[in-house]
Amino acid sequence: MILSVFLCARLNAADGADILKRSQDLKNSDSKLPEIVVTEERLVTPTKQTDETVYTGSEITRKGIDMQGSKASISAYEAISVLPGLNIESPDSRGLAAEQRNTRFRGVRGFLGSMTVEGIPNYGGNPMGPRDYIYDMENMQGIAVYKGAVPADLGTGVGSRGGALELRPKWPEKKFGFDVSQSFGSYDYSRTFMRLDTGELTNSGTRFSASYSYTDADKWRGAGELGPRHNFNIAAVQQIGRSADIKIWVNHNDLKQHLYRPLTYEETTSLRQNYKKDYNESLIGGRSQDIYYYDYNRGSYKNTDILSVITIKPADDLKITIKPYFSKEESEIFGGAVSSGGIVQKRQRDIDRYGLLSEVSIGREALMLSVGHLYESTDMVINTQNYHPLTFAFQGYGIYTENDGRGVVHTPYIKVAGKTGAIDWQTGLKYFYYKEPSSRGYTSPAPSYALIRAVDLDRDARKYDIFLPSLGLSWSASDALQLHTSYGRSNIRPYSYVPLISLYNTNRAIFQANSITLQDLFNGYKMEVTDTIEAGVRYRNESFEVLPVIFYSKHKNLLTTIYDSRVNLNYQQNISKATGYGIEIETNLFIDKNLTIFFNPTYSVMQYDQDLTYQGTTLNAKGKQVVDTPKLFVKTGLIYKVKGFEIAPSARFIGSRYGDVEHKEKIGSYAVADLKVGYEVKKIKAVESLKFALELSNILNRKYVSVINVSDDNRAGSSSYYQGAPFSVMFTASAEF
Repeated sequence: MILSVFLCARLNAADGADILKRSQDLKNSDSKLPEIVVTEERLVTPTKQTDETVYTGSEITRKGIDMQGSKASISAYEAISVLPGLNIESPDSRGLAAEQRNTRFRGVRGFLGSMTVEGIPNYGGNPMGPRDYIYDMENMQGIAVYKGAVPADLGTGVGSRGGALELRPKWPEKKFGFDVSQSFGSYDYSRTFMRLDTGELTNSGTRFSASYSYTDADKWRGAGELGPRHNFNIAAVQQIGRSADIKIWVNHNDLKQHLYRPLTYEETTSLRQNYKKDYNESLIGGRSQDIYYYDYNRGSYKNTDILSVITIKPADDLKITIKPYFSKEESEIFGGAVSSGGIVQKRQRDIDRYGLLSEVSIGREALMLSVGHLYESTDMVINTQNYHPLTFAFQGYGIYTENDGRGVVHTPYIKVAGKTGAIDWQTGLKYFYYKEPSSRGYTSPAPSYALIRAVDLDRDARKYDIFLPSLGLSWSASDALQLHTSYGRSNIRPYSYVPLISLYNTNRAIFQANSITLQDLFNGYKMEVTDTIEAGVRYRNESFEVLPVIFYSKHKNLLTTIYDSRVNLNYQQNISKATGYGIEIETNLFIDKNLTIFFNPTYSVMQYDQDLTYQGTTLNAKGKQVVDTPKLFVKTGLIYKVKGFEIAPSARFIGSRYGDVEHKEKIGSYAVADLKVGYEVKKIKAVESLKFALELSNILNRKYVSVINVSDDNRAGSSSYYQGAPFSVMFTASAEF
């Protein structure tokens, strides 16, 4: 929807004569009404899942992804950043800095949401949530985004409180093709991408694709690099007779990076003086300072995903879909910590998941029924090791646990959708069941640091389950006007295990003296749950379109810091509630065939329903905006196209935010302007298309705070802040053969 603001960008003189005819053809089909546009090349469209009738999401198309520039080639979140209701912040302007990006969907943190590829879940632990940096977006045909009601057939894995994304792969093309691009930019940024499509090799439609990319850059402040990043992808499509086909998709990403150092709130009050502050470039010789050595703050991330989509259609109104998959993550992240006088801690993640998503659909547009089931088995091993910052000698484990078996997810679902005249409707029900395995705990005391069993660190097996209903309804009042509404419930399984285990380990003697085990603390963990209802209008004619949406949500069992007087300590439990509401308005003005202007404001409120208790006192939180959540933000710009050039200035305004629950740490509003200029030449002998693009980010070199690294219940003094990236330049040349 939003990127349809760029609709006129692709028009040329020949296009103009056919616009009205194509638009009227679409209007004559009721089922296509939500997709009415001014030209055939749409950048964002309303979207729905297969066998649904109501459009409850937005899809960024291939052209829409390209329009977001270089940052969108690496990060799925950056590729959707133009959509309203989404606030996506990063300390880096090039889509790099994995796991230091911060996203919020209508005030809810993005890592509490889900990301899928063809409906198959992508997520990990510590932090929980999607790995948005492991795919090359050049290999995606589009990205569907659901901010409210999440379709039941998406394999959301551990939950989707923070919205849901479905990445839709660009499967191997039927014709031979070769794409190559090369980018250069500020701070030694370099990216190479290549993709080969074999085309159909046999009469049965056998075809393959393979791609590789290499990305590297220096950090824009301090020592260290963001890279190298290697990405490999291969895919295959095979038709089986007339009624079946199989698709296979393999993706491997290998990334190494140094981390950006955050600021304290006091340092943000003198932002100009601290704007380039980062980790130390050399060792100083003291524990308290050497934990800030840049090479002690880095990460290595390896991810491999294999999936298959098997589709069988015995009849026109019957379809069977089977999607087996396997995912593997191996990561090591080093970071300095102030505990024990200063240590370097290494977090190790060894996660593998395999599962099967299957579905049977029957019926046609008037009435369709879909029944499916997701099964997933997970082994998630996350441990921490401590090292001395001067000698780098091993100093035991911060956390060491062994799981007794694997975690298991079952999510059966049913969907019914239909159409009656001008009314489209649908309903779905998903049952989420998660069985968490028990685990055995260990300590590793000095001087030997050998592992010793510790039964008070054991955790029992637990079961979590919930029913997740969804509803959707739309009415096409006329060719130009449609009204729609939807409701959905979403959840996220318990998370933030490592901080709770670390706190217990650090204060183990105090807990033992009060006969409190680690399991006693985990007994207070529950699933977070969100209910959302939204309503909207889609109106469009030849000169403009406006798409307002209002939403209201209730959130319960939110993870919140509580005070335990028995041990005089604070830790998190799922006890808090919040209410969210707001409006998103997409406005697109089609000035002429070469110029489109868009203006997309969002007003979003996310407030605590109650005060919070902390260290024996009450934090004044009731009625206050949740941390790191601006009430107002706007995305605006234009596209002007003339004689092969495409000129796209844009700007975003982010309102003021707070870094603590009592609003003592205020981060002021900011506005950033960007510019992208492209030039395309078509049909030069064997070259199908030759493109050049110049990107200027943060043109005015505005100094601002981008990421606020914070929990929703943070008190003053415990948040950290990242500087936004300065002015930078990137140039890309690409060719399609």
